Amino acid sequence: MRRRAAVFFGGSVLASGLSMALVPHRKIADRNPIGQLDALVPPQFDGWAIDRSIPMILPSPDVQAKLDAIYNQVVSRTYVNARGERIMLSIAYGGDQSDGLRAHRPEVCYAAQGFSTRDLQDGELELPGRRVPVRRLVATQGPRNEPITYWMTIGTQVARTGLETKLAQLRYSTRGLIPDGLLMRVSNISRDPAASYRLHDAFMNGLVAAMPVQDRWRLVGGEPGSAA
Repeated sequence: MRRRAAVFFGGSVLASGLSMALVPHRKIADRNPIGQLDALVPPQFDGWAIDRSIPMILPSPDVQAKLDAIYNQVVSRTYVNARGERIMLSIAYGGDQSDGLRAHRPEVCYAAQGFSTRDLQDGELELPGRRVPVRRLVATQGPRNEPITYWMTIGTQVARTGLETKLAQLRYSTRGLIPDGLLMRVSNISRDPAASYRLHDAFMNGLVAAMPVQDRWRLVGGEPGSAA
């Protein structure tokens, strides 16, 4: 009986130790701080520049409170080119993307703001030296028709679906790590989604190409300092 009790006690201690070891406790953000996200994104590149003629629209206090709870930094800009085409860019970064603090996907958060969403599809975006899996959809509200392209990173991995996000979080948690995360979204107002997606691709190619090579992984995944 004493031997069985010792085996049981030893097994309980081992299981407890393993469960504690698997609890994430180290933040990737502490090891690789992102710095100022606003300074990471160039204000002008490849014929695009921030449109200063459009005033910044601040979210309502309740929406702002939710953003503050989820994200550490948010960059929202509208860019315009010489042809008068406009692209809305939104980048949201959170230092803790564990299961309880997940970045909001556009198909969810747009619907929560009263938009209808349709034509959700998966695709790939060819960027300088890197192919990034993306999601595309169209959000509508009254006369507003907004084609959207976005992707998310969990740590250094790009996650396109909810399942990919869960798997990425699990891979980090088994190493005791809490991943950071970033949501990258571009959109424009148009009734031609196909043309909009081509414009999104061209815009993102110009943006990534204008960034220092060692910083590109922040937006498109990959190992720290790697060329994208």
